[in-house]
Amino acid sequence: MRILPAIDLLGGNAVRLQQGRYEDATVYDDDPAGVAKRFGAVVDAMHVVDLEGAKAGAPVQRELVRAIIEAFAPGMVQVGGGVRSRAALEGYLALGAKRVVLGTAAVKDPALVRELALAYPGVLVLAVDAKNGFVATDGWTEVSKITATDLVLSLADVPIGAVLYTDVARDGTGSGPNVDATRALAEASPFPVIASGGVGTLAHLEALSKIANVESAVVGRALYDGSMTLQAAVTAGASREV
Repeated sequence: MRILPAIDLLGGNAVRLQQGRYEDATVYDDDPAGVAKRFGAVVDAMHVVDLEGAKAGAPVQRELVRAIIEAFAPGMVQVGGGVRSRAALEGYLALGAKRVVLGTAAVKDPALVRELALAYPGVLVLAVDAKNGFVATDGWTEVSKITATDLVLSLADVPIGAVLYTDVARDGTGSGPNVDATRALAEASPFPVIASGGVGTLAHLEALSKIANVESAVVGRALYDGSMTLQAAVTAGASREV
């Protein structure tokens, strides 16, 4: 299982939110590109989110994303936040992103998701952010009436690269991922699953690594607060090859 260290961008800083609340952000570093360079010494893939873009509905921190991708080169960066149009997706690809994360649009404009998945096979990562099993949108500020599994299955016929599953209640808490919900989605999903939200210990990663169809796990706060090193996370994730 691959480890994807995360950089969440807010106000030009690398931050972590508590359970998706923008008013509860902890600033960890004022040089996100420097963080990316350090990550790049250990891993070859990374996860970046423009939190302001997610809330605004369009990418906001493009130049900072560009700097992060350049600092992380030649590694693979997947970027999300405000991708609700073809122009937004193509804009991130032009910056050098290899995969683009899209969530809100899957609920509000599924036709667009289908169009983009067909135009860019394997590039789209479908973000499924769940609150009590239902998909949250607009930077987690709204909750739809669509379940996580139903959303994924509704797009089973198009070439999506992966599903990024986050239990919003666990995100940024370090209390542990929702292993049962992740397993249920992984079993139902025709696409590989990226687990996210709540990873705080190496044991959490080892538990996720045992779930079939989980290709990778996103780790954020635990890397910044010193709960684990990135190298130790990589070792824990490798307890089962996916």
